[in-house]
Amino acid sequence: MSQASSAVHSQHARTQPSEGAHAPGACGGHGTCGGKGECGGSGTCNKHEDGQSHHVDHAQPAAQSGACATSGCCGGMKEMRDDRSPTAAIKQGTVLGDMLRAVNEDATAEQLAQLPILHLVMRYRKGIEKLDQRVFELTEEQIDMAFLPEANVGRWPVRVLLGHLADAEVAAVHRMRRIVGEDGPVVNNWDEDAFVDANLYNNGPKAYAEDAQGDNARVMQALGGSMAVIHTLRQWCGQWLLTLPESAWARTMMHPARGAVSLKDYVALNTWHLEHHGRFLTQKLDRMGIPHAMPEQTSGGCCGGGCKG
Repeated sequence: MSQASSAVHSQHARTQPSEGAHAPGACGGHGTCGGKGECGGSGTCNKHEDGQSHHVDHAQPAAQSGACATSGCCGGMKEMRDDRSPTAAIKQGTVLGDMLRAVNEDATAEQLAQLPILHLVMRYRKGIEKLDQRVFELTEEQIDMAFLPEANVGRWPVRVLLGHLADAEVAAVHRMRRIVGEDGPVVNNWDEDAFVDANLYNNGPKAYAEDAQGDNARVMQALGGSMAVIHTLRQWCGQWLLTLPESAWARTMMHPARGAVSLKDYVALNTWHLEHHGRFLTQKLDRMGIPHAMPEQTSGGCCGGGCKG
């Protein structure tokens, strides 16, 4: 073996990570092996320039992770991806972490009003993501189930709760646009209980479907419209809010109970309102014993199914 060839082999040997981190193969030297050393460290891959630079760049992160039990496209680099995960970003206090915290952590209306405008609008636009999707697993009798005060989950049936949230969105979007379009508009209060008493949500006595398929169709009809209204208005209005100059957020309306309310304070209040009822919705479903969805078990995928986080 020539002296130059011996040197290349020596370089590969020095940059090989611990046993088991790399699988032999033929990566072709183009970097897609993910640092697994698929050329086998033989120095014959030809495209690693000096026969070692590719491994210097990639082998060490792969060796450090020790997290992948099987090979896969992660190539032992899951640890690096974990550092960029939402959880890690929040813990590290990065700009992304601050945004994720603002969008996801529980907060009062007053705390939401202190968020940067962009973060507040992002949280507002999440809309129905804050509502428990288990509602679509209920029967029609379950969505009509009212609760006694001592249950501490709110009195309204699920049907009424979601109908109320849809009505609240219609009212809120109109108020927001009036704040921007008019000078100090005076808005009216609305009697939410009157809507319930007038059976606007079809919450009165009724005959239920006799089969499961018919029952499910009636549930979708009862709840789907409310969810669609909430989602559509939040996306439409949220996009509009992002176009407003900063000065518009200080404009106010006159509320009969709250007095002068700025646009920013009102967006915060409306954002909190849905989340507040969303917590009651989840409590109702838990009280009914509706099971939570099990997380999906992954096999294969980007980490080959073998990453132990």
